[in-house]
Amino acid sequence: MTRICALSDLDDGKPFAVEVDDVAVVLVRQGDEVHALRDECSHAELALSEGEVTRKGIECWLHGSCFDLRTGRPSAPPATEPVDVYAVTVVAGEVHVDVSTTTN
Repeated sequence: MTRICALSDLDDGKPFAVEVDDVAVVLVRQGDEVHALRDECSHAELALSEGEVTRKGIECWLHGSCFDLRTGRPSAPPATEPVDVYAVTVVAGEVHVDVSTTTN
């Protein structure tokens, strides 16, 4: 697990781009829960952190592919392949991410 930031550094529902051990990751806070996904659309290879969070997940800004924050599975086309989802732990207000294993 790598410490990324304080939970208070993340705005609720706003993508936050970071690099963890040379892996591009997008963090999305929802209340006290934080999701971490590979910051690359599986359809167009663009940064998901440049998109927005909707009720369906995180949406790629170019073609509208949307990915579930918990599973990484596409919830809207044109993407058909999931993106990696990484383990996140929030301890004492600090966000930690593990990119060595995916949870999907």
